[in-house]
Amino acid sequence: MQMKTVEESVVTALDGGNNLEIFPYLPYILQDLWEIGTDPKTVISIIGRHFQLPEQVTMLDLGCGKGAVSVKVAHRHGSSCHGIDAVPAFIQYAVEKAVEFGVEKLCRFEVGDIRKAVKDMPAADVILLGAIGPVLGNYESTLSLLQLHLKENGLIIIDDAYIAEDSEFRHPLILPYLEMKRQIENAGFQIVENFSLTEEEVAESEVPLFEPLKKRCLELAAQYPEKQSLFLDYIKQQETEGDVNAHHAVCTTLVLKRRHE
Repeated sequence: MQMKTVEESVVTALDGGNNLEIFPYLPYILQDLWEIGTDPKTVISIIGRHFQLPEQVTMLDLGCGKGAVSVKVAHRHGSSCHGIDAVPAFIQYAVEKAVEFGVEKLCRFEVGDIRKAVKDMPAADVILLGAIGPVLGNYESTLSLLQLHLKENGLIIIDDAYIAEDSEFRHPLILPYLEMKRQIENAGFQIVENFSLTEEEVAESEVPLFEPLKKRCLELAAQYPEKQSLFLDYIKQQETEGDVNAHHAVCTTLVLKRRHE
């Protein structure tokens, strides 16, 4: 099967389905949002618990978006963070926020395709995949690749969703829990922490993300009436994925370590 283009991967990760035409409008649509993936507080907490000297931690933030996690981790712990994202406008925003928080010497941000860039990365203490979906393949292939770039006692943090064992719901991009766990273990890893959100917590977190996004889509629909359906469809797609996350899937942050037999 032919590999997706980097633009297609970005659109999929940002719940745009297969509608590649939305890609150039994403910076405008998401201009009001900084934290568009993983909750920085969760990652800050994980690093603080697992590393005695967090200021010596190096983190590789793959699909870093606008750099919220890297900037806040660097600011809180003094960790060195390297973020990569395919959207130039997101990277520019991340650079500006690093300066604003006074961590520009700790944070390095670059535009790139993480599928290619990761192959040249040195080993890191933490590798973060923050709500980017299967850009690097399924769990087994993703972890098999990333373990080559992870220090011996390092962590991989994945912000994702899974389908509960007792659910009959199915989604093309969301694995049932047991299949996800099987792939993780086949790659030589184990789940050491699982931070799952309740339906109420997911629904509550969706509102501050969805309303600004909807507002910008409606502005674009008015500005480009010939593309109105493009922006209205993106709103619907966000509503659909929000419903899936709130009512059918379990949104979680997984902390993975190598399994030592």
